[in-house]
Amino acid sequence: MAHVFHSDYPAVPALDLPIHDAVLGEATAAYGDTVALIDGTDGSATLTYRQLDAFHRKIAAGLAAAGLRKGDVLALHSPNTIAYPAVFFGATRAGATVTTVHPLATAEEFAKQLRDSSARWIVTVSPLLDTAREAAALAGSIERILVCDRAEGHTSVLDLLATTAPEPHIALDPGEDIAALPYSSGTTGTPKGVMLTHRSMATNLEQLRPFVPMGPGDRILAVLPFFHIYGLTALMNAPLRMGATVVVLPRFDLGQFLAAIEKHRITGLYVAPPIVLALAKHPAVDQYDLSSLEYVVSAAAPLDAALAAVCSQRLGLPPVRQAYGMTELSPGTHVVPLAAENPPPGAVGRLLPSTEMRIAPLGDDTEDAPVDTDGEILIRGPQVMKGYLGRPEATADMIDPDGWLHTGDIGRVDADGWLFVVDRVKELIKYKGYQVAPADLEALLLTHPSVADAAVIGVYDDEGNEVPKAYVVRQPSAPDLTADDIMAYVAERVAPYKKVRRLEFTDAIPRAASGKILRRELRTPGRRH
Repeated sequence: MAHVFHSDYPAVPALDLPIHDAVLGEATAAYGDTVALIDGTDGSATLTYRQLDAFHRKIAAGLAAAGLRKGDVLALHSPNTIAYPAVFFGATRAGATVTTVHPLATAEEFAKQLRDSSARWIVTVSPLLDTAREAAALAGSIERILVCDRAEGHTSVLDLLATTAPEPHIALDPGEDIAALPYSSGTTGTPKGVMLTHRSMATNLEQLRPFVPMGPGDRILAVLPFFHIYGLTALMNAPLRMGATVVVLPRFDLGQFLAAIEKHRITGLYVAPPIVLALAKHPAVDQYDLSSLEYVVSAAAPLDAALAAVCSQRLGLPPVRQAYGMTELSPGTHVVPLAAENPPPGAVGRLLPSTEMRIAPLGDDTEDAPVDTDGEILIRGPQVMKGYLGRPEATADMIDPDGWLHTGDIGRVDADGWLFVVDRVKELIKYKGYQVAPADLEALLLTHPSVADAAVIGVYDDEGNEVPKAYVVRQPSAPDLTADDIMAYVAERVAPYKKVRRLEFTDAIPRAASGKILRRELRTPGRRH
């Protein structure tokens, strides 16, 4: 019999608003001259809530005047900048769906996303313009490439701020229209476009509200990327909805990160486990005044409980809070509340309002595992994605007819309702919070003329990061092929986070009769990792 876990928090009604109105709708009236965004690289550029509201409306007008229509897909290809939210909300106000692109994607990876999403527009930044142009040429569907800064021959978003065109008033159906189209590999396979509606993203913000209260005076450091749903929700949409100030950094550099906390008196950090590791162990931390910090939240990958304890003790803070979710869930389902006094070590949180969960024993999703028993985590709620773009079969594999999303993660719930994530059913590798699909790397390895067969699994390095490890079978004609040769071949063709970091030659790859790689056999004891 199904045992359904429910949230302890009062249910929240679905927020039927376009995402730009859900975040900024009341911001000007409520927070007008409060600083919304600060460029954390030098602190010189800032935007108030009033400016952000005016700018995103001008960008919407400029895009509409340039020909953007409801339902167009706009690819936002940029590191974190203070322009990112204005472009994102400007595009959605003009009726577009925003597909967020990893700024380190190669032209081939970017083109694949452009083709799959049928994008017609790109907004990028001048340092990434060559990649964007090459991707557009490969994809063949792009009509315009704009830049957030300045580049000869390209319209700048800054030019749109001077438009006299009228602000578009697009009729959006928040429950049906897609606001964001981030790409995720789901539980397995190659990246797929995750259709997140305006309603699913807006409602998730309302669900998160009781867990992490924020408001004017709170200063949040945005170092995790906005293109990733965790950064988009926790570092952009949630704080801007509540009147907090977001200090924006384009990437994680420990010295710059610590200096920004000290200079801007940051109160809240949302990070991934590698940053918790640095805060816990790096000697540089002692050289900065981090006394403004009130809390640290870690998500995007599993966090070791002992490491979390070392970090919070060193900073003199309450225990590091964890959160759980996935792109397909807009993304949040569980957070350890800031108000929780003694959350159990290792817990990833409690259920958000209006969210249901089941723990299904592996191989049997008709029954449910009792308390303190491991099983696959199933989630149902208003934050569940609409589906994978153009992939009804993959959607049906993920979301069953009763609306339960099968996460592919193995977890257990204790008697007090805390969720612990134990392991992953899925084969996805989480390298520093970024998803790496083994299938992608295997396909690439097989394009090397001297590689006969290949398989990729995740193994852990000395710092506790999951890294891609390849098992490779050499062609008989290439006995001198080295691990360095192959790792360099892969590194030239993928974004840095996808690189193969370990490699072992083997005589054969274990496969099932269907041809599916038996990864669990590659993980068996006795094999050197």
